[in-house]
Amino acid sequence: MDTLPITGLDELDKHLDDLVDDPGIPLNAKLFDDVELQLTGSNIPPLIGRLLPKLTTILKQYTQDPAILASLAIKLLGPVSFTQILTLASEESLVQALDSPAPAANLLAMTVVHKAAASPADAAILSVMTSLVAAFLRRWLAAPQVEVGHKGAKVLGDILDIDCELPPPPPSTTTTTQTELVLRKSPGQGKMWRRIFNDKAMYTLLLDLCAGRHVDTHGDAHQLSLAEARILRVLPRLAALNFHAVSRSDFTAPTPVHFTNGQGESAPAFTILRPGEGLLQFAALRMVDRSDVLMHLSLVDFFEEFVSLMRVTEFSSYKLDTVRAVVRQATAGDPVLKEALVSLPQRTVPEEADELRRWLQEIMPGEAVQVALR
Repeated sequence: MDTLPITGLDELDKHLDDLVDDPGIPLNAKLFDDVELQLTGSNIPPLIGRLLPKLTTILKQYTQDPAILASLAIKLLGPVSFTQILTLASEESLVQALDSPAPAANLLAMTVVHKAAASPADAAILSVMTSLVAAFLRRWLAAPQVEVGHKGAKVLGDILDIDCELPPPPPSTTTTTQTELVLRKSPGQGKMWRRIFNDKAMYTLLLDLCAGRHVDTHGDAHQLSLAEARILRVLPRLAALNFHAVSRSDFTAPTPVHFTNGQGESAPAFTILRPGEGLLQFAALRMVDRSDVLMHLSLVDFFEEFVSLMRVTEFSSYKLDTVRAVVRQATAGDPVLKEALVSLPQRTVPEEADELRRWLQEIMPGEAVQVALR
């Protein structure tokens, strides 16, 4: 069946030609909006080759807020694959968009990066684009805009899911299962996991941003809090995907800035990660300044989600011992966190309360806690 004609399409096409010749001319915002509102899954494919190359050319040299251009580009990118996009936009241009102060440009570039979550092969291609991966991590953690942070977390989680080398969990009859938490239907290649967690420069970048040791977060308490909160929000999902990868590392984590006094002396020894500990221990035990009330609440939220997810992931003695050690260290001297975890079964759905209570008894030994959990 023939699709209905798109009103204003020819005028928009001509307007794009004019913008290619002179990106400084005023945008006809209404024309862009009118055409975009008419786009559907059926009429977009014939327009990709017609409009997207022009939009790409304009965006590379556009110096004003690209929100209108980016919105149309994102709509057109819907059915386009990661490798197809790379024929239109270079790695350099995507890095430029991520480095832009304009959130619309950031979101457009992240939409492109998200395409790598379509398959393990696409994720593998992204893994060798180290400049792009680094720019993505910086923008995700250092963007002041909430929407950029949310988008980045979704992109990273989906890509690492598809790329995870572990087989997806089998179907289960329990109420909540890990099967419901994953996208992949078969094991991935693990190349993005190795790029982020086994590449020293990339892993150091990630931790420096969250420790206030990177220029984008150093000396900016608000931005550092955003970076820390974003790591805490995505970490339970990453731990559910590949617990070993997030809980062990060969690299030494930096000391968070809140553990350094005015004379530049380092933190006491107990704040330093033990050899072999990974992102999980860094974020859960060292990263957050617990005197910051809002960040402490974020940490409590993290632990509630983390222990709940660990209950439904595949059992291993290593996971049990690690979760138990992390929870023990985190709740020592933190009655607010301890009380939040102990009361968690009372705040979950009734059909899962008993199993959650038994799991907490496993990971929170101690007579007082055991009594409270009965």
